[in-house]
Amino acid sequence: MDMNTETEKKTFYVSVGQGEILEPSNMTGNFEFVINATEEERDQLEELFEESMEAQEDTGIRAHIPYREYHNDKENDAADYYLAQIYQKLHELGTPETKSHIESMNILPD
Repeated sequence: MDMNTETEKKTFYVSVGQGEILEPSNMTGNFEFVINATEEERDQLEELFEESMEAQEDTGIRAHIPYREYHNDKENDAADYYLAQIYQKLHELGTPETKSHIESMNILPD
């Protein structure tokens, strides 16, 4: 296996709302962020999206329990955690425009 393909950065288009990471050849629909990542970094981001989706499913189930408050809820904490991790990774891999946009959202930890 050629080591260059493992460490070579490629451009990907990311839609956080859809949980999609698209290559230019697969570009259909809308995207919010542009990143430059190796295949390994792309896989790490994909894994964060999967964890986030699972956590969000848990919050949907939990939403049917009327007496639990949002701020006292481990399922929502998990969903918030993974979303923050996704934005952190997008900021790390993002183009200057992506980094600037994420910084303007004030969602990164200090």
